[in-house]
Amino acid sequence: MAEHGEEKLLAVARHIAKTLGHNDSTADEILQIFSNYDGRFSRDKLSEKMGDGDPRSCAALEHSLKSIDRQISQYVAADQPIWADSADARAFLDAVDALIATHREWNPMTGEKSVAACLDRAEDLLQQAMFRVEDEFRSLMERGGESFELSRPFGAGESAGKYLFDSEDEDEEGGMIGCGDDHQIPVAHPLSDFDILIDALPSITINDLHDIAKRMVAAGFVKECSHVYSSCRREFLEESISRLGLQKLSIDEIQKMAWCDIEDQIERWTKAATVALRILFPSERRLCDRVFFGFSSAANLSFMEVCRGSTIQLLNFADAIAIGSRSPERLFKVLDVFETLRDLMPEFEALFSDPYCLMLRNEAIAIWRRLGEAIRVIFMELENLIRQDPAKSEVPSGGLHPITRYVMNYLRAACRSRQTLEQVFNESMDDRTSSSALSVQMAWTMELLESNLEVKSRIYRDPALSYVFMMNNAKYIVSKVGDSELGLLLGDDWIRKHSAKIRLYQVNYQRSSWNRVSAVLKADNTSLAQNLSLTAMREKLKLFDRQFDETCRTQSTWFIFDEQLREELRISVTENLSQVYRNFLGRLQNVPEAGKHPEKLIKYTVEEIGARINGLFQGGGGGGRK
Repeated sequence: MAEHGEEKLLAVARHIAKTLGHNDSTADEILQIFSNYDGRFSRDKLSEKMGDGDPRSCAALEHSLKSIDRQISQYVAADQPIWADSADARAFLDAVDALIATHREWNPMTGEKSVAACLDRAEDLLQQAMFRVEDEFRSLMERGGESFELSRPFGAGESAGKYLFDSEDEDEEGGMIGCGDDHQIPVAHPLSDFDILIDALPSITINDLHDIAKRMVAAGFVKECSHVYSSCRREFLEESISRLGLQKLSIDEIQKMAWCDIEDQIERWTKAATVALRILFPSERRLCDRVFFGFSSAANLSFMEVCRGSTIQLLNFADAIAIGSRSPERLFKVLDVFETLRDLMPEFEALFSDPYCLMLRNEAIAIWRRLGEAIRVIFMELENLIRQDPAKSEVPSGGLHPITRYVMNYLRAACRSRQTLEQVFNESMDDRTSSSALSVQMAWTMELLESNLEVKSRIYRDPALSYVFMMNNAKYIVSKVGDSELGLLLGDDWIRKHSAKIRLYQVNYQRSSWNRVSAVLKADNTSLAQNLSLTAMREKLKLFDRQFDETCRTQSTWFIFDEQLREELRISVTENLSQVYRNFLGRLQNVPEAGKHPEKLIKYTVEEIGARINGLFQGGGGGGRK
């Protein structure tokens, strides 16, 4: 053995001299240097047959290759899996190691024809070994997945039987799916939280896979090893996501679906994305790191190949939502997708930070931003909906307009995601603005709604009813703002300002309606007017009765939806009208011609006036509140 080692050493020295020596003189000088350095490198030994190589060294290489070939060939040709017996596996790997080492040791001397021929045979043998190793690698992954464990400690009363995915078929026990023993895919089953990692392969199998990967990488078969690994794990991963209920759909297919079907798919997507990014992908990342331990580039490449298809499937769905219809009713589901992707962004950052996966992470960020833009555009569509809502016909009874209900309930529901909306709108806001972007957006939307309602109020021919309409809608708006997140966004000043508007509508309502009735009974300032005859006062009283009856009859169908506002309005009208009516009756009693029974001239008592008014503002027909 020592003799073979010296022959190799001499062969290397000769090869160096031959390679570096540009001419005979230079080569001779290099041989002299070796000879002076070590007595074994005598000029006689080094210079003999420089041009043709040393047949003894080539014989040593051939001897080594024949020995390795005998060992490897018996395993390459075997019908049974090599890793069925650990001793065979170890012996095979030792032979592969010897072949790789031999090839590496003699590779510097490929310039010598005899050595190059031997190395060609070594490379052929190595390739045969790698083909068999690749098959063994695949077989180990498929067999190893038949028994997997969940990697986390279970508390009292817990067991590994609380799996990740429910099996719908009774014959799919043990987390296996497939239609035959030759092609079974291990599938994870459900747990109640996300603080877990799945060991889809037993530790002993992972160790064996690492041993094989180590040899394939050393032999220069990195891509082949990564390919066989990723093809097996990708199938597992895609099937696991499929069993979460998420269909594999293209962006075009998603956009052609009915919205109700998309809503169902969004719920499934949310679950699938969360499980994938927090359980499945991290588990695959850890498995890659263990199988390819010490070879980070191979681990990163394999992880990307395993997860790329499933990741693109998840991102394509989110992208389809982002670029789809911007109808206002879609806001809430778009928010769900946006929030899910936002909450999973730390996982994207952690899992897809290497150069191979960077594209996936960047795509996730881009789609998340497109979802934010979609949300902003949806609010623009809401603005257009308000602007374009036509003033076709008046709402019966001066009640709430459907656009008021729709917009206010919409904004209240939207503000349940206030923090998310703040984040979305702040991204497009000028930093110089003191108010939050969402506050500005909400105030603008409210202004559009008020302007739209003012246009609609002009449809009413009776000015008093138009004020009732504005009163109702303004009260509804303020109520919805005051008891929700909208109040925090718009602020107390906004609420006070619009509460003052409601009071102004009340005043204008009375001026345009009841003030005309009470004006009939009010005395003029002239002395002549203060000394009216009984006939004149009787005429005034009859005119008042007619206008009072007509006003009550007209307003009997009008509606004030808010109980407090309705009561305030009744009290205000009653007080103003009763005071004028009481003063008039007092003056009537002082007229001499009225006699002892002036009440015979009076149709209503003061109390009856109040009772009639208290029966108003609760008429039917479209005024209900929801």
